[in-house]
Amino acid sequence: MPELPEVETFVRNFRPGLVGRRIVAFESHWKRNVRPREQVAARAMRGKQIEAVNRRGKLIVLHLSGGKVVLIHLRMSGRLEWGEPGAAEPRHVRAAWRLDSGRRLLLCDARKFGRIWVADDIAAAVGTLGPEPLDPHFTASALAARLAGRRRQIKPLLLDQSVVAGLGNIYTDESLFYARIHPLTRSDRLAPGQVRRLHAAIRRVLRTAIDRHGTTIDWIYPGGRMQRELAVYGRAGEPCRRCGALIVALRVGQRGTHVCPRCQPAAER
Repeated sequence: MPELPEVETFVRNFRPGLVGRRIVAFESHWKRNVRPREQVAARAMRGKQIEAVNRRGKLIVLHLSGGKVVLIHLRMSGRLEWGEPGAAEPRHVRAAWRLDSGRRLLLCDARKFGRIWVADDIAAAVGTLGPEPLDPHFTASALAARLAGRRRQIKPLLLDQSVVAGLGNIYTDESLFYARIHPLTRSDRLAPGQVRRLHAAIRRVLRTAIDRHGTTIDWIYPGGRMQRELAVYGRAGEPCRRCGALIVALRVGQRGTHVCPRCQPAAER
């Protein structure tokens, strides 16, 4: 699933061609993934100008004239592409916005898990999301406050979008490695110094991944370069670049997880 760096890359790549453009028409070829239903959503978007394009967590947000917002969640296999006039249509197009520039914004999604919402208010639509990890207000103290009083394993907790928005499997594994924290460590047993290291690691990993245009694991998200620099994710059986110990794969909260057993020793029970 595209995580914060991949979604941010889509936003930065498509923003110049979207801001200031007017939506002429919208259609969906997988109607169950549009809220409200397609005809209502199409009427709400038709004729509206796209005033801004940004990201909230893993959501792409189009801000329309009149105040409405369009939220696009790429889920497991979604990606955005341009439909150029006269060009062959790419595979797996599930939804399309026709713009007054003549281009079309396409949501391509092989597995059909992507979602599109048209909402009246951005705050209400994303009210359950936690803070943005790259926001200046997301300090080590703010992270400590989010963890306070919780008795959960740290990896599933970080994957909870109501705790921190935008983190997924890849960058949680990487952040825990750089913070030297085992993913099974209980959140209420983290020392203040560990929380500070974790905060710094999250921001460092996400910024680096954005600079590298995200991580390309397979055909779903092309163009990233972060996969060349991953410390643990996807490297089971390979030597740790820091200490040489072999990276271990395990399951944490039903998610594939990668850890260096020497750099991230398991806490005593």
